[in-house]
Formats: sequence, C-alpha cells, structure tokens
Amino acid sequence: MKAIILAGGKGRRLEPYTTVLPKPLMPIGDMPIIEIVIRQLSYYGIKDIIIAVGYLGELIEAFLGDGKKYKVRINYSREEQPLGTAGPISLIKGLDEAFMVLNGDLLTSMDHSKLIKYHKDNSPLVTIGVCDCTHEVDLGVLKIDNNSEVQDYIEKPLFKYQVSMGIYIFEPGVIDYIPKDKKMDLPDLIKTLIFHKEKVLAYPCKDFWLDIGRRDDYEKAVREFESKKSLFVKEV
Repeated sequence: MKAIILAGGKGRRLEPYTTVLPKPLMPIGDMPIIEIVIRQLSYYGIKDIIIAVGYLGELIEAFLGDGKKYKVRINYSREEQPLGTAGPISLIKGLDEAFMVLNGDLLTSMDHSKLIKYHKDNSPLVTIGVCDCTHEVDLGVLKIDNNSEVQDYIEKPLFKYQVSMGIYIFEPGVIDYIPKDKKMDLPDLIKTLIFHKEKVLAYPCKDFWLDIGRRDDYEKAVREFESKKSLFVKEV
C-alpha cells in the first residue's frame, strides 16, 4: 500500500516557528514529527511513500532524501499553488489500488495494520480514523427558551465528539471526485462522497492521538513524546 503524507501547509497557527521551518519538520524531542510518521509507516510495512510538499518543501526533501535510511521509498509531489488537503492527491500518478493519506504533523500510537485490515474487511470507498475528543467549556452555559427564560445552568460542561485523526484509506475511485489542479480540502471531499451516497466508514481508534496545530498542542506533544518515546518511535 502507498501512503501520501500531506506536508504542504504553511502552519500559520505555529508562527513564528514555521516562518523558518515547515511544520512537519518541527522537532518533537530529538526528531521531526514527519520522521516519526515515516518510521511508523515503515514499521507497519508501508514502504512506498509520496510526500505532497509546497511551502518550504525543499527543506523536507533535503532532510528526508529518498527514504533509504528509514527502509522506505520516498517520492515527492510538489504543488505550485496551494491546493488544500485533498487537491494534492489529484497530482499523483499510479494510485490504482487502495492508498493511505495522512497529515504530516500528527502524533499518534495508532497501529496502522489494524486500520488497513478494517478497511479491507468492510470494503468502503473511504475509511477515516476517528478518536474520541472531550472539550471543556470553561464558562457557565445557559439553556434559554424562545421567551428568554433560563431553563438550565450548566457550569463548565464537557462535550464529547468523535473527530477525524487526519488518517484515511482511500480506494482509487475517490480520485474521480477530486478536481484536477483545483483547491479542495478533505472535509469537502468527504461531504461530496456522502452526498453521492458513497460508502464512508469510521474506524474507531483508542490509541493516543494529537494534532499538532497550535502552540499548546505542540508543547503537549513534546511532553508526551519525552515521557513515552517508545510508544511512538518505531525501529526500522
């Protein structure tokens, strides 16, 4: 199975760090986050990797090279203009069997082989890795009716969601829904597939997951990595 790592974004929420480094090269402990991702893919037998690069992509290419040191083959697909998170897939040739797409800036202990098995066993067009997320509102939340009467007062409520982990498995038929050389994000692609009644499944994952999108997420990732390094770094 091929894997496409999305690594073309500018990472504006992590500025000023990302003014000199693309977000996937941000260090988590003693290695960049994208190296952790590649080591995990290699460990689970995914050896053919395409990295979709854009902003400061030459730095990613210079650091990772052809992938031999990770026992994988790395090729690069460069977008000349921002194409979102789904658009870069339209530039990649040879996607004639199921392939994985994942963000290049996430920290997880997911067993990728279980995700792949789930996809093969259930035969959807798309499988999305999902995990539970709890969000605390640090305020008192009121329930108010149409007459402005307060019906309930909830102090610091917890809301639970199932969120996308930014890890997908696509069948080749997905490519028909992605416009060539036009900007499209993955949420829009998924909504398009649902509209057309394609089979899209969620793979519930209980492993650790963290999207490194903001400074506090990045700081948490560093702490988690330092305390549980063996959970994330796979020897190849």
